[in-house]
Amino acid sequence: MSASRRAVITGVGAITPSGLSADAAWAAVRDGRSAIGVLEGDEFDPLAVHIGGRVRGFDVSSVLPTGLARRLSPVQHWAIAAADEALAQAGAAPPGGETPGAGATAAARLPWDPHRTAVIAASGSGPVDAQQRSTRALDARGPRAVPIGLAVYGAPDAAAALLSQRYGVTGPAQGVSATCASGAVGLGEALRRVRHGYADAVIVVGMEDCLNAVNLASNANLRSLAAGYESDPTAACRPFDRRRSGFVMSQGAAALVVESEESARDRGATALAELAGFGASSDAHHATAPHPEGRGAARAVRDCLEDAGTTPADVDHVNAHGTGTPAGDAAELLALEAALGERARRIPITATKSSTGHLLGAAGALEAIVSIMTLRTGLLPPTLNLEDPEFDGWDFVTGAARERPVDAVLSTSFGFGGHNGALLLRRASEDTPTTTPPRRRSDDDRP
Repeated sequence: MSASRRAVITGVGAITPSGLSADAAWAAVRDGRSAIGVLEGDEFDPLAVHIGGRVRGFDVSSVLPTGLARRLSPVQHWAIAAADEALAQAGAAPPGGETPGAGATAAARLPWDPHRTAVIAASGSGPVDAQQRSTRALDARGPRAVPIGLAVYGAPDAAAALLSQRYGVTGPAQGVSATCASGAVGLGEALRRVRHGYADAVIVVGMEDCLNAVNLASNANLRSLAAGYESDPTAACRPFDRRRSGFVMSQGAAALVVESEESARDRGATALAELAGFGASSDAHHATAPHPEGRGAARAVRDCLEDAGTTPADVDHVNAHGTGTPAGDAAELLALEAALGERARRIPITATKSSTGHLLGAAGALEAIVSIMTLRTGLLPPTLNLEDPEFDGWDFVTGAARERPVDAVLSTSFGFGGHNGALLLRRASEDTPTTTPPRRRSDDDRP
């Protein structure tokens, strides 16, 4: 097996508060439109926080038959719809009916050998609403009230199994969980599978829906959420701003098809971007707080650049994790400076969660899509609500999208528990060599 195969993105899809397609979500982020609103409903009334980013206007009947839709959670509806969009762009056709089953008919819907295709569902929590509803049913009506579908569809990896059945994928289908870094880690694992020849294509879908009373109350009790913005919810998420007070929770799903460059070229598919590098690490520090010096995050960024065979001089833009938490934003900038050196403050930085809210386990996948759109359009989207930067000397993109040539984007994702992930995406180009083996670090050049 070759360790030098390049991985490209050939399809993207999204169901988010910012829009019900990848193009719609990108347009909202590019134009500086916020997806954050007031959460309405009895379950939210007693809470300290009443704002978030909700998926609105989604019609599950356009994606799934009624019987299957009823057995699944909304987050799984969104994951399947996002994957359908990404696969359609990549050249696959969705099945008609609930699941195609195994066999030639299902396999013919994929442009790859189904045995060399994999599925990764990335989520910090999975379909938590199913667990919560079942617990309430048990408490109220007893064991017979718990739906049998909970055992089948209530796990974080269920969406991967559903997609494997839907498209006849017979390669590995599994879940990946690393809290808010889940989407980035899922893409990184896909990169490794393609690069090392274990798969020709990997369908990665980041998915999350923790926008419920239980999860909101828990995060509010941690004081990790922005509060007090009910009169102007669009102003709540304020990455790197002096008045930032926490993140804003959102829901949704984002999907990408990661494919070997050779496979894409042979079948005439368009490479939207190259997924060039991945780095991951753990802080080994605290359950919720990042390492105050950003050591783990810096390690993930360094390893990502090394994996891509590139240097800080080649990074044109950073799509920052930038959640708007006081400790998290400060630690992230320390990490970027440690990893990128003197160039860190000269690279334009955007924190797009100021527009979309924080999709938790789906955030890394969505922000990879935003990074791809940045590469393809040469437009750096703005950071909203950054009116009084606490950190001097950094090149934050604010106000409106900035137009400039972009060849490489660094996208960072960090989460509770000290999970860190970093991705390097490059503009697809016919001039790029067909093989770029990753440089391996020796003991002598460890920082």
